[in-house]
Amino acid sequence: MALLLKGGPVAEAMSQRLLDQCATLKEAGVTPVFAIVRVGEKANDISYERGATKRAQALGVEVRNFILPESVTEDQLVETLEGINHDSGIHGCLMFRPLPKHLKADQDEICNHLAACKDVDCMTDLSNAGVFTGKKLGFAPCTPQACMEILDYYGIDCKGKNAVVIGRSLVVGKPAAMMLMAKNATVTVCHTKTVDVAGIARKADILVSAAGVLNSLTKDYVSEGQIVIDVSINWDENKINAKGGKGGIAGDAKFDEVEPIVEAITPVPGGVGSVTTSVLMKHVVEAAERV
Repeated sequence: MALLLKGGPVAEAMSQRLLDQCATLKEAGVTPVFAIVRVGEKANDISYERGATKRAQALGVEVRNFILPESVTEDQLVETLEGINHDSGIHGCLMFRPLPKHLKADQDEICNHLAACKDVDCMTDLSNAGVFTGKKLGFAPCTPQACMEILDYYGIDCKGKNAVVIGRSLVVGKPAAMMLMAKNATVTVCHTKTVDVAGIARKADILVSAAGVLNSLTKDYVSEGQIVIDVSINWDENKINAKGGKGGIAGDAKFDEVEPIVEAITPVPGGVGSVTTSVLMKHVVEAAERV
């Protein structure tokens, strides 16, 4: 039976450290402040906002909400971001994406109006550059950073290990590869055009699956002794949920096949996703410390 790399203990340990950091900041007269920019009333955004606000308040981080109508113009949204940039009392900012359809064509340009030093979820080009250069230009995306937090918490040393990342998105795959490389792993990135992904994956010491395809990681992709980080959140209509009904979230891994083979694996739910909000708060607190 594989060791389950649960996210709950990781998040709890991070919270204890963040409480201490917030207390130290407040002794110095600084209260970390987190801005949330939400356009429209999408249920997923509102749900995440509630969770992030609850976590922030538990740590002593102040939250300021900037709620804009779905019909907001590009100029109005940019003005909001510029206002956050110039407010020295705000240390970190998260803007929910994707933006409404009438703004999607200019989304990257809009995102880049936020100052990288306040970009706590890597939505600007400068923050991405920081991930790839190792410089503190902004902050890494929360999901791949959550993967690194899990590896650190469970004492998994990446030095000299062969790591394989399945997925090359700028949100997870590419930054995860760079962050593993920064931990001195030798990294291979697989994608939809890679030949024999399963064969490459089986040779990995650390396997990060961020394909976003339900049941795509089967027993053919894994081998004994591996550490598997299942990043993806997929909907599985056949999964038996906690209430005994059908339908629930699942990762890429066909868990019942993969878990008996590998040494350790993150569950879904209860794995990487349960650490991301803690990473977000960590970035806000670090942003306050950098001022």
